[in-house]
Amino acid sequence: MAYVINDDCTMCGSCKPVCPVEAISEGDPKYIIDPDLCTDCGACAEECPVEAIHPEG
Repeated sequence: MAYVINDDCTMCGSCKPVCPVEAISEGDPKYIIDPDLCTDCGACAEECPVEAIHPEG
């Protein structure tokens, strides 16, 4: 199950460099995670300072 970024995202960029499969990209108004690339590792969620990243569902 892929991770998703909710509207609490502040676009700080801390999640993008830790993604091992480069599934995170800059969107508007928040970063987005490509569910087809996400491997459910959770590295991005651990880095998010505002806890805006959660498992989908």
